[in-house]
Amino acid sequence: MTLPSHAEIVVIGGGIIGCSTAYHLARDHKADVILLEQGTLTSGSTWHAAGLVGQLRSSASITRVLKYSVDLYKGLEAETGLATGWKMTGCLRLATNQDRWTEFRRLATTAKSFGMDMHLLTPQEVKTMWPLMEVGDLVGASWLPTDGQASPSDITQSLARGARMHGAKIVENVRVTGFDIEDGRIRRVRTTLGDIACEKVVNCAGQWARQVGAMAGINVPLQPVKHQYIITEKVPGLATDAPTIRDPDRRTYFKEEVGGLVMGGYEPNPQPWTTGDVPADFAFRLFDDDFDHFEQHMEQAIARVPALEKVGVKQMINGPESFTPDGNFILGVAPECKNMFVGAGFNAFGIASGGGAGWVLAQWVVDGEAPLDLWVVDIRRFSGMHRDRQWVLDRTLEAYGKHYTIGFPHEEYESGRPRVVSPLYERLKAHGAVFGSKLGWERPNWFAPKGAEPKDIYSMGRQNWFSAVGDEHRHVREAVGIFDQSSFAKYEMTGPDALKALDWICANDVGKPVGRLTYTQLLNTRGGIEADLTVARLADETFYVVTGTGFRTHDLGWIEDHIPDDLDVTLRDVTEDFGTLSLMGPKARDVLAAVTDADVSNTGFPFGHVREIAIAGHVVRALRVTYVGELGWELHVPIDAIGTVFDALMAAGAPFHIRPVGYRALESLRLEKGYRAWGSDITPNDTPLDAGLGWAVKLRKNTDFLGRRALEALQGEKRKKALAGFTVDNPDVVLFGRETILRNGEPVGYLTSGGYGYTLGKNVGYGYVRRAEGVDDDFLTGGDYELVVAMERTPAKIHLEPFYDPAAVRVKA
Repeated sequence: MTLPSHAEIVVIGGGIIGCSTAYHLARDHKADVILLEQGTLTSGSTWHAAGLVGQLRSSASITRVLKYSVDLYKGLEAETGLATGWKMTGCLRLATNQDRWTEFRRLATTAKSFGMDMHLLTPQEVKTMWPLMEVGDLVGASWLPTDGQASPSDITQSLARGARMHGAKIVENVRVTGFDIEDGRIRRVRTTLGDIACEKVVNCAGQWARQVGAMAGINVPLQPVKHQYIITEKVPGLATDAPTIRDPDRRTYFKEEVGGLVMGGYEPNPQPWTTGDVPADFAFRLFDDDFDHFEQHMEQAIARVPALEKVGVKQMINGPESFTPDGNFILGVAPECKNMFVGAGFNAFGIASGGGAGWVLAQWVVDGEAPLDLWVVDIRRFSGMHRDRQWVLDRTLEAYGKHYTIGFPHEEYESGRPRVVSPLYERLKAHGAVFGSKLGWERPNWFAPKGAEPKDIYSMGRQNWFSAVGDEHRHVREAVGIFDQSSFAKYEMTGPDALKALDWICANDVGKPVGRLTYTQLLNTRGGIEADLTVARLADETFYVVTGTGFRTHDLGWIEDHIPDDLDVTLRDVTEDFGTLSLMGPKARDVLAAVTDADVSNTGFPFGHVREIAIAGHVVRALRVTYVGELGWELHVPIDAIGTVFDALMAAGAPFHIRPVGYRALESLRLEKGYRAWGSDITPNDTPLDAGLGWAVKLRKNTDFLGRRALEALQGEKRKKALAGFTVDNPDVVLFGRETILRNGEPVGYLTSGGYGYTLGKNVGYGYVRRAEGVDDDFLTGGDYELVVAMERTPAKIHLEPFYDPAAVRVKA
């Protein structure tokens, strides 16, 4: 086989993800695409996958991706003539304790929010559906009838045939050996059969994706882990259409196959394979059976299905699967290289995700932006620390071990910590800080009162920090609190064209005089919100950009990718150069005035301004801005000086009862004030007009900006959805987000975030109310609302203004 000298798009890897991506590129986009496979199709980890197809995840977009897979597998045989082995058997998830049952009731609510029907069954109903099952220990089970199973190799071959039918080329037994890169872009793919010039590369190399990425200087944080399952001889009395079973409290899963069972599980002590390179010739190969390690699953499985004890094991499969440090797969364009896209790390979810992942990845490759809110799987959720192989290994094994544990709200990972600490770490610890971690940074979530153990105790109801956070919350409303927000991502844009570049990238008007700051969104071509940040103008040609900790790689990449080529600007990440102390509360000015000679009066330093001021002999960038809805400043301090400045503020603040406050209180304060959180309330699926942020968009100015055309097209129309606030009086209810919103008894949306408003003394949440023919204020306020929480309805009130200080009097005091 000779390779063509050129292809528009080169897809690397012939597993289910690569074949699905090639199929969608060819079918939907008529792209000139070639797929390269180093062995033969499916020879990596696809061929030994168990083939379970579940659809429900906690993200609406990822659930859509998985639902798309099911629809594709149903109809693929009719198109290509090759069967996929798709069987819609439904899936039973078993609960043996109350916490798991609460989790399932919440999941069933999420399913309804996303337009799927999940039923809750009694143990007796489970026994009727699966007579061979022991149900004595069950509280109940959830039943998703549209889940099923498929044959991984058959789907992949069917997708490959479909790709060829639509014009894609597929070449087997050719290995990629390197890339020719110019100006941060791949120009040619080097292979064992010669070079191919190309415009774009899609790395779907499975457990080799890390190595393929490394050839182009790209980090794909993957870890191969050994995953075992068995295939039994025929089980007497087992129906061929028996539902698949997930038994998470026993950490096992089952599916029917040729009259027997496939059974595997996720153990708390998983076995990694290698942190080195995966051998290129590891095709259609497995590890030796490890019955000693598998015995823990065998015991649990026999307890659940006693018939297994008398049935022989036909085959044991022990193969490597690619897992990631957070259990989510990896899609998107690599931050280090403008034209390499990645689809990898599927955490044994590759078959369920394959159809949909190929669909969205193909769209992403062609458009240069994701078609949906895919933040939870975006490769840009990682950062430099994910290049540390040992850290990735430890965290990935922890994520694997949590695969079937109860998903408690606010649960934190424990491995690889502390990774990054602010210089205030020990000081905050002495105040009783209980830390969480975000992109490696240790951040105080809450402070344990004297005599209480500084530790999270997880539960499905109110957690042990609830009242302590309430005290912190009230303290910020009544006196003054200090937040260590050093983990904020921070960039500087400088150069003669800095304003021109930001004017194009930002939806709001950043062309204000020196000394002003602007809250703005960055939009995609659909008008969806890709980022949400502040831009401070420090000098004519110097802008300081501050965004959320977790969005560091993503937002920097978005800005870089959209700076027009002919502009003279420099963009630098200065995150570690500055620590950030947020001084917030009605007494904030008193404390600040006591440590600086600068004029911090309301006329001397109004809201929305930035000044350099001196504190304790150090120059500090002071931004008058808030995320809590009170008078306050963000103080950006040279990182080496943050300890000195913190001590000075604590000393000067003592008469005003200053105290350190954590991120949990920050969250309850922002919820009360109606500030939006990117990734939940505002996402690439939502426009500023949907989110009630139209005031922060410069549509009245005659300036073009990214996303403007999409917003202009929407301006004359009625909004299809609108973000609103909700309160619930019932103190026994706990809101987390994903609860269904009912208007006059009919579902109209779901909460994007939820929590408790301590000043209000009520549960609060935000969510989009949707209606195909459009929503206006009359429609919003003209209905009776309820929220469905863990499958129970509770009355709710809708609010179109912030719950707290709607006129923002306190912020501008």
